[in-house]
Amino acid sequence: MRFGTFFWPCQRLEEMKENIEHHNELRIPKKDTCYVRIYPDPILIKKAAPVQNIDEKIKTVVDRMAEVMYANKGIGLAAPQIGVLRQIIVVDTGEGLRALINPEIVEGEGESLMEEGCLSLPNIEVPVKRMEKVFIRAWNLDGKEVSLELSNFLGRVYQHEIDHLRGILIIHHISRLKRELLVKRMLKDLRQSQGKGSIL
Repeated sequence: MRFGTFFWPCQRLEEMKENIEHHNELRIPKKDTCYVRIYPDPILIKKAAPVQNIDEKIKTVVDRMAEVMYANKGIGLAAPQIGVLRQIIVVDTGEGLRALINPEIVEGEGESLMEEGCLSLPNIEVPVKRMEKVFIRAWNLDGKEVSLELSNFLGRVYQHEIDHLRGILIIHHISRLKRELLVKRMLKDLRQSQGKGSIL
């Protein structure tokens, strides 16, 4: 199962380190410079902060996230993936866009194993064990509390995005050795693609 296709700008590591949100001020990426962050961008392994106030800035962040997700043919995206350390996710598995603020899994049951990919890890797919059914509490953009009961594929998508808010990627579900090998190969492929003039 893939959570998107893989065509994004890729920064040099030194530039990535300079782009971390070092303070509590909410920085909204500009529309023309908003893109999916690629591992090992350090922001991807940081924990996102809760949203304190669902205002126009948060709604603008959601708009940016949706634009980037659709542009990359994804079905889900978390705010840290565009460089915003806030607990926001967007999902669209074909039934329309849903944005959740401060989502948390309050209960779950069952277990299943399935291959997953990630927009922040181009061309990497790994088996990830997740709960078959989850109960999620969150807030929508109107500031209303919502409760969701999600199963199977849909539940997996939401668990994947909520993991991002905790700084957890799919490669953190496999051994360190395999993780290092996959990331090394991914970065090599990205460098080769850039050298050939591909737009990433």
